[in-house]
Amino acid sequence: MDIPAMRANFAKAAAHGDHAPLWFYSHLFLSHPETRELFPVSMAHQRDRLFAALGQVVARVDDLDTLVPILQQLGRDHRKFGTVAAHYPAVGASLLATLEHFDDEWDDALAASWTEAYELIAQVMVKAADESTDQPPWWDAEVVDHDRRTLDIAVLKLAPRTPVDYLPGQALSVETELRPRLWRWYSPANAPRPDGMLELHVEARDGGPVSTALVRQVQKGDAVRLGPPVGHLALDTGSERDLLLVAGGTGLAPVKAIIDQVARQGPPRRVDLFVGARNEDAFYDRADLRRLAQELPWLTVTLAVSEDKTSSLEHGDIGDVVLRHGPWANRDAYVAGNPATVEDTVTRLHSHGLPMGRIRTEVFAASRPSPTVDGKVTE
Repeated sequence: MDIPAMRANFAKAAAHGDHAPLWFYSHLFLSHPETRELFPVSMAHQRDRLFAALGQVVARVDDLDTLVPILQQLGRDHRKFGTVAAHYPAVGASLLATLEHFDDEWDDALAASWTEAYELIAQVMVKAADESTDQPPWWDAEVVDHDRRTLDIAVLKLAPRTPVDYLPGQALSVETELRPRLWRWYSPANAPRPDGMLELHVEARDGGPVSTALVRQVQKGDAVRLGPPVGHLALDTGSERDLLLVAGGTGLAPVKAIIDQVARQGPPRRVDLFVGARNEDAFYDRADLRRLAQELPWLTVTLAVSEDKTSSLEHGDIGDVVLRHGPWANRDAYVAGNPATVEDTVTRLHSHGLPMGRIRTEVFAASRPSPTVDGKVTE
């Protein structure tokens, strides 16, 4: 495979913005109408997702140690859409047709490279899907509680019909009957429990059809579906080091799950949690954080505001506040929140002696390339 040529070719298609995915889906649905039922009725929130995913695959195509697990995850996850092995050749044909359409320098060598690459991608994904047939493609669950904490944030408690096996810190994709065939990722805010109950923290995003429905329309008693767990924020069980947890916004959910895991399973360790927000009103889970701090003697919770000058809480960006309470060089760190917060906090921690190998992150963003590839939570 000529990887540089493939990347240059993909960049040409991506430079056309929405036109490239629109051309791809038009080709796919006209040439293989049976594939249309795999996608939402409205494609407005879907068109760019495949190309964004492909862009990330192309970026990693020469790093198989990273790429293969991502493709395996995709293969397992795509079972929830009803995807079967027979669909892959149709998608591949439309992909190549699209890449050729937007490149005047397309030739047989480039076509051969893309054909070889796609066949390998499909092979890994199909094999992973076949090997996961002992697990359901999705889990049915009921909303047993819906607590609207703020105008834009709700905490949902879900009761799956059968237990979902996941690791604290991982994410599950969620589909509501109000937005069929649209799946979005959310991290449970608790470790697996004997009763199987899950708690999700959902923030309504501008233009986000699923998050808006989950916050403002879904009610107690409604049904949702949950996809297979993904993600890499899970606790390193091979380490007994004390923990540093940093969260912003609904990035609080996965770090709360890690706290719950330590409380339920151990080993005993000190845990320092820092939660940042612009002002005090944004701390939607403050009462439960206060409860945890009172019940768990090994847990310290620090809240910080970056813009509210009248608040009695600590002031400053959360990365600054964390460093004031350091040093942290002997900790394992887990950081979740918006991209700017995560990047700034990680940079500061690393520059003050914490090795990158002991920092795990999860990014929560209103607009991101492809949650199905990187396993992150997004709308």
